[in-house]
Amino acid sequence: MSSQRLFEVCAFNIQSAIVAQKAGAARVELCDNPVEGGTTPSHGTIKATRERIDISLYPIIRPRAGNYLYDDDEFSIMHRDILLSRDLGCNGISVGIQKINGEIDTERLKRIVEWAGTMGVTCNRVFDCAPDPFKALEDIIGCGCERILTSGLKSAAPDAADLLKKLVDTAGDRIIIMPGAGIKSSNVRKLAQQTNAREFHGSARKIANNPVTFLNKEVSDYGNVYISDEEEVRQIIGQLNY
Repeated sequence: MSSQRLFEVCAFNIQSAIVAQKAGAARVELCDNPVEGGTTPSHGTIKATRERIDISLYPIIRPRAGNYLYDDDEFSIMHRDILLSRDLGCNGISVGIQKINGEIDTERLKRIVEWAGTMGVTCNRVFDCAPDPFKALEDIIGCGCERILTSGLKSAAPDAADLLKKLVDTAGDRIIIMPGAGIKSSNVRKLAQQTNAREFHGSARKIANNPVTFLNKEVSDYGNVYISDEEEVRQIIGQLNY
């Protein structure tokens, strides 16, 4: 049995963050826009979530979906959102930034770490977009990040156990490798055994029931509300701490 494996919930709304804390998660990565892989949540969402949960809160700092190559205006927006997260009492941020060739933009990432101050910095799945994961690993370590969120360059982390194990071994105590994407209670124990990773990330999400009694079927932009499944979060944590 290990009591040291942690689970971070990717929460796409305040309700999911509350579920994460109730179910025993160690940390929340707070995002907006689940269909597009997550973007920066609003000021109001971050503030309200910080007031409702006591566990670690890491808003994602990502001004838009798509690539992680940002122009000066977008980089300025990220700066403001980082300072806002600091002011609201967040424990850290999740962020990624790349150069036009796909490599980690170390100059800008170092500036982000400086702006974060005492907050922790998770380098998110921009890592999975880099052409050489081991160079990216060293680059991110050199920038002062505390953690890398990665699927092992696959669409789902359980499909990349071999590479994730190599990354964990290469990283050693220098940085945390946190597998994420496709993490479920049915596969997380095996992945933990295969990789020796100590932290894992997932949304455990399901589509929330729509309580509205009238829907205009001619309108197609309702979308869905996703919420973390409390029982699934509990089962994932249970599998990690068997």
